[in-house]
Amino acid sequence: MKLRQLGKSGPQVSEIGLGCMSMSGMYGPADRKESIATIHAALDAGITLLDTGDFYGMGHNEMLIGEAIKDIPRDKFLVSVKFGAMRDPGGNWGSYDARPAAMKNFLAYTLQRLGLDHVDIYRPARLDPAVPVEETIGAVAEMVQAGYVRHIGLSEVGPETIRRAASVHPISDLQIEYSLISRGIEDKILPACRELGIGITAYGVLARGLISGHWQGAKGPGDFRVRSPRFQEGNVERNLALVETLREIAASKGASVAQLAIAWVAAQGDDIVPLVGARRRDRLSEALGALDLALMPDDLAAIEQAVPKGAAAGARYDPKQMAVLDSKKPGLGES
Repeated sequence: MKLRQLGKSGPQVSEIGLGCMSMSGMYGPADRKESIATIHAALDAGITLLDTGDFYGMGHNEMLIGEAIKDIPRDKFLVSVKFGAMRDPGGNWGSYDARPAAMKNFLAYTLQRLGLDHVDIYRPARLDPAVPVEETIGAVAEMVQAGYVRHIGLSEVGPETIRRAASVHPISDLQIEYSLISRGIEDKILPACRELGIGITAYGVLARGLISGHWQGAKGPGDFRVRSPRFQEGNVERNLALVETLREIAASKGASVAQLAIAWVAAQGDDIVPLVGARRRDRLSEALGALDLALMPDDLAAIEQAVPKGAAAGARYDPKQMAVLDSKKPGLGES
């Protein structure tokens, strides 16, 4: 497993990371034993970066990771945690809370659930419109000084917020959706990160399974994709047609659609680390195969022709969620 540097100030991590969200019900039920086995398989394969959020399954995901890593040497993995998203007992989503006092409370619970004495990368999940980002990052910086956090990251914010945050403390990476059908960061966000020496951890590289080549429909009312515009009737058919054009290119390379899509993200720069959301060992094994797939200029040109920028039908979130994305302010690129 090769390593990539997360920005000028961040750690070295494996060239692909494991996003653990889907192990806690966001895409329908998951098998606990298989989830833990998948985390172990990822670590055995050399993956060092495990990504989670304290609100995934209302703490379930952190406890799951904590169980998986309890006997693993601490220098064999890094944990990236998002905080701030509010939920109610029914699992519904509320606002975001990035007040310094709230952050310290969230962090205390995170460390307890993970069974760790520090988080490797800690980041607000979204921009809290009621709290200046300088206040939030300044408070996390205090946790760095205290030893509870090693590096500070950001998630789904635009260039102005990135610059303001970086003026307070070095930022290791921006976590943001990036895939063949979600390329809005290329316009202004990615150039700003590169100017400032901030890495990218890219989630949604398979567009939540849409361009995995294995799409079989949402898994019931608990599945986030039931409400996602890209998976609605009329849109999903158009998007799956794009997948079929990718399947032909993948076949010519002896690869799967998922491997081609992951390799494309990885090929966009050494400062980008794709996060794969595998929750089963067979899907993890397929994703790891992307690391052996070398895309030549002709391959990249063929992919661009098959899935041109802006080709996706539907936004990546519903209007309510899109409205709170600082990374989607007017003028910052496509959905």
